[in-house]
Amino acid sequence: MLERPSPGKFAAPAPSDDYERVRAAIEYMSDRWRRQPEIEDIAAHVGLSASHFHHLFKRWAGLTPKAFLQALTLDHARALLRDSASVLDATYEVGLSGPGRLHDLFVAHEAMTPGDFKRGGGGLSLAYGFHPSPFGEALAVVTPRGLAGLGWVDDGDRAAALADMVRRWPNAQFVEDQAATAPYAHRAFDPQEWRQDRPLRLVLIGTDFELRVWETLLAIPLGRATTYSDIARKLGKPQAARAVGAAVGKNPISFVVPCHRVLGRSGALTGYHWGLARKQAIIGWEAGRAG
Repeated sequence: MLERPSPGKFAAPAPSDDYERVRAAIEYMSDRWRRQPEIEDIAAHVGLSASHFHHLFKRWAGLTPKAFLQALTLDHARALLRDSASVLDATYEVGLSGPGRLHDLFVAHEAMTPGDFKRGGGGLSLAYGFHPSPFGEALAVVTPRGLAGLGWVDDGDRAAALADMVRRWPNAQFVEDQAATAPYAHRAFDPQEWRQDRPLRLVLIGTDFELRVWETLLAIPLGRATTYSDIARKLGKPQAARAVGAAVGKNPISFVVPCHRVLGRSGALTGYHWGLARKQAIIGWEAGRAG
C-alpha cells in the first residue's frame, strides 16, 4: 500500500547542472563517435568554453572527454568483453561472498523467499527517499534488512520514478523516509565507502531465475563486461540468453547490481531501463576509477 503524497510533496530540487551537461555531452558524443568530434564542438553543444567543459568533465568522470569518447567506441566495448566468460568462471571459483570476491562494491546480499515475491511484497514495509548521485537524482528503496531498490529520476518526475518501484511490489507499503535511505545511497555512490569490512547489504526480491541472474551480475568486476549469452551459459541454460536479458532488465537495484556491465555479443551497449545515455555515463565513470 502506497502512502499517497500531497501534490507538492514531490517538488524536486534543481537538477545537478554538472550531470545534465555531462549527459547532454554524452548523448552528443554517442551520436557522433565515429567522427571523433573535437572538444570545442562538444563544449559548444552544452554551452561552455572548451576549457571549462574539459575541467568539468574530468572532475565528474575521472576521464578527459577524449578518453571518454574512446570508451564509447566499439573497439573499447569489445576489449571490455574480452575473456568475459573466464571472468565469471574465476569469480564463481572463489565464491560470490567473502574476502575473495571480485565485485568492487563489496556487497553482501540475501534473497527474499519466493513467497514474498509472489505476494507482490505484501506484508513488507519499504522506506524510500530521493538523493543526489553522479548520474542525476536517485531513488533508494530499503527494507529493515537492506537496500532493495535503486533507480533514477528523469526530468524531475519523482512520482514516475516511485511508480516504477511500486509496480515491482504493488502490495508493499511504501513510506517516505529520507533518513532511513540516505546511508544506503551514500555508500552506493561514494567509492570511499566501498569497503570490504563494511559490506553494503542488499535484499533481492524476484523470481528464482531472476535472483540467479542478479547474483551473476554481482560477479562482474569494475571495468569489465559480459554478455547475456555468457550469463546464460554460466547458469547452465545456454539457450536462455533472451530470458537472461529480460531478467537483467528487471534488476531493481541499478548500479550496485551492475546490469550496465552486460553488453551485446558485438560490444553494442544494447538497452538499459534507465536510458542508454545513463548506461554510457556509468560505464565511462567506472572506467575513470578502474584505471
